[in-house]
Amino acid sequence: MRRAALTLCLALGALGAALPPQARAASSVYLEDLTSPELKARIAAGATTLLIPIGGTEQSGPNIALGKHNARAHLLAGQIAQALGNAIVAPTIAYVPEGSITPPAAHMRFAGTISVPEATFESVLESAARSFRQHGFTDIFFLGDHGGYQHSESKVATRLNQAWAKAPGSRAYALLDYYRVTQTAYVDALKQRGYSAAEIGTHAGLADTSLSLALDPAQVRGPLLVHGAQWGPSQGVHGNPTRASAALGRLGVRLIVDTSVAAIRTAVKQHAAARH
Repeated sequence: MRRAALTLCLALGALGAALPPQARAASSVYLEDLTSPELKARIAAGATTLLIPIGGTEQSGPNIALGKHNARAHLLAGQIAQALGNAIVAPTIAYVPEGSITPPAAHMRFAGTISVPEATFESVLESAARSFRQHGFTDIFFLGDHGGYQHSESKVATRLNQAWAKAPGSRAYALLDYYRVTQTAYVDALKQRGYSAAEIGTHAGLADTSLSLALDPAQVRGPLLVHGAQWGPSQGVHGNPTRASAALGRLGVRLIVDTSVAAIRTAVKQHAAARH
């Protein structure tokens, strides 16, 4: 059975590769790849779930590129949309709150981090969701890859749903499970494999680096990982990425995708039942 499934996947992959670039773009789950008429047709055909990936531009030590969260949110949202089959992925939001600019605090103490006020960030989320509602999306999900703004996602979703209560049809959601699973089930899975909490870390450590290796290895400065045990908060690292690997990262990717898909399907089903 597994061999047959693998054969089918390889065949579909070869078929996709054989398609002309325009055809591949037209079948993409990413809004930016589609023309306006193509998107309109997708919505009319039932693709009414919209995912808004939220990243952030911040330092992740000497070992991971500044665009880590943006790349991760973009790629994970794409996998989630593919699994759902009726979802479109919005452009990734790269400008998020990262703390005080003057004087610099937290990640702003390191070159390349970009910070915006919470109110500005929330306004962007709200305006984006309102735009997508206008175009016919009924279920709009915020997928935040960074822990610092999860509360803002919830605030905006609540505010939108209150505003839309008199004219139901669309609903906004803060998909907190998307991020939460990286701090719970993923950490537990790594601990079960013998890695300590100190090694797993909370930022640019083993877990964080492994996720990037699994999703976009070009973002990781692999040759530098041998120095991971020497790094600490002064280098922007909380954890030890020395033993990070794509294999460990794939554990997290699967948990994020499966957890998010299940949560989205449940929410959409409940919303559809409430509308009828």
